[in-house]
Amino acid sequence: MAVGASGVTVASEMDGHGGPAGAVGRPEGRRGGPAAWVGLWPFVLAGLPLGLLAVASWFGRHVRPSADEWCFLPVVRDDGISGLIGKFWFTDNGRLGNGLLVGLYAEFPVAGHQWFGLVSGLVMLVLLWALVVQVLRRAGQEVPRGVPLFVAAMVCAVFLFATPNTYKTFYWPAASVSHTVAPVLACAAVLPLLCSRGRAGRIAAVVSAALAGVFMGTLSEEASVVALVVLAGVVLFAHRVLAAPVRRVARVWSLAGAAGVGVGTLLLFFSPGSRNRRERYGAESASMLSPDSLLGSLRGYTEILGTVFGTWQHLGAVAAGVLLGLVARGRPGRAPVLLPRPLLLVGLGAAAFLVAGWLCTVITYPVFGERVVTTERTWNDYLLLLVGLLVVAGAFLGRALRPYVRGLRSAGTVAAAAAVCAATVLSLVGPLVDLGHDMRVRAERWDHQDRYLREGAARGAKELPYSPTPVARMLEPFGQQGRKVWPAQCVADYYRLDKVTYSERLP
Repeated sequence: MAVGASGVTVASEMDGHGGPAGAVGRPEGRRGGPAAWVGLWPFVLAGLPLGLLAVASWFGRHVRPSADEWCFLPVVRDDGISGLIGKFWFTDNGRLGNGLLVGLYAEFPVAGHQWFGLVSGLVMLVLLWALVVQVLRRAGQEVPRGVPLFVAAMVCAVFLFATPNTYKTFYWPAASVSHTVAPVLACAAVLPLLCSRGRAGRIAAVVSAALAGVFMGTLSEEASVVALVVLAGVVLFAHRVLAAPVRRVARVWSLAGAAGVGVGTLLLFFSPGSRNRRERYGAESASMLSPDSLLGSLRGYTEILGTVFGTWQHLGAVAAGVLLGLVARGRPGRAPVLLPRPLLLVGLGAAAFLVAGWLCTVITYPVFGERVVTTERTWNDYLLLLVGLLVVAGAFLGRALRPYVRGLRSAGTVAAAAAVCAATVLSLVGPLVDLGHDMRVRAERWDHQDRYLREGAARGAKELPYSPTPVARMLEPFGQQGRKVWPAQCVADYYRLDKVTYSERLP
């Protein structure tokens, strides 16, 4: 939302608490009196999405390897993380950054999968929390304690769980690294600029943007596309939405980030692994620009948008923004970095989302074809932009409502926004619990078969039966009643067997 200001001095508290921000009827009182209790409401609200994240992380103990991870684990076991990076570069897809992050959890086979949800969820929450705090500071706003944490937690809840396939979004490490964690890391790349002080700080922020861009280019093609669209928008429209003192540094920072993304993307595109992947899927670069491919991607994107805008839980992000706008107050003596043009900013954000989403669909269509509509994990790269935009739009709406809601009306409006947030979180609990049950059943089956295969390999067996243990439409060896063999050979390698054969029943 805001990209920095060279001459703005801000306080150093993590929570952004200040006197005027405690509006909405906060009474004065003795220490520990009624005022102290009223001040706890943001933490109570934050407890709802944080509780959802905690439950989801607890269910993570049921995650077991599947799909591509069957092939990653033997490589990391035998050749280490560097071996997996080399495999990605020379054979698989060219994603150096992706190979590094995948290797970090694959280094701890099953445990790495079980802890991935907790660790990645915590990292994303902290980064988004810090981002909300810094954006509010640079925008010259202060809010009651706990509000930034509540907003960040609501963004996480909507982004991670208001999705057609939570397993592939949150629990499947290989997909999460590429399409869920990646866009959050891209957002976090702005933190050095938001925190910068003076010339040296701004230079460091520009350098970090370039380096982050290179890493992003080798981590996720879709997240890179979204980043390029947003950065281009900052360069082109900074004079429309940013105050004069910060425009130049915002443009320089954006150009540095875009250049880094370009370098990383070129490294990926010309890597041996990327060439192998394009040949394997018959997805040469020219095919994505053919009329048939463009029309197919447009049809697919239209269906995706229908699903996305039909997901009512996105209203939770709007409600969190409304609540933020209602309680935020300007910091005395702090010049905001945003010009007072909320409709223009929201319109530009909406255009960035629509363009970025379609471009992501264009580059994935040659690989997935019509299945791009059901490959939900690839949507996440631009859905985070949508969730953030909804929060911003809600914040502007809440600010616009402030002159019309005072006293009891103000408290009632805050309560209504809080109720929508609560309804959003509660509606996500049921599907998450159902998924947790499916994951537990799969884990029991997986562990039983894992013991059987390990014991058989220890006895010297070279060929053993394997029964698929799918969950949430995840790929397993011998899918489609044994017709789809991949990745059976990777399973054999994992257990040090020569071959596994299809079995309809668990051994």
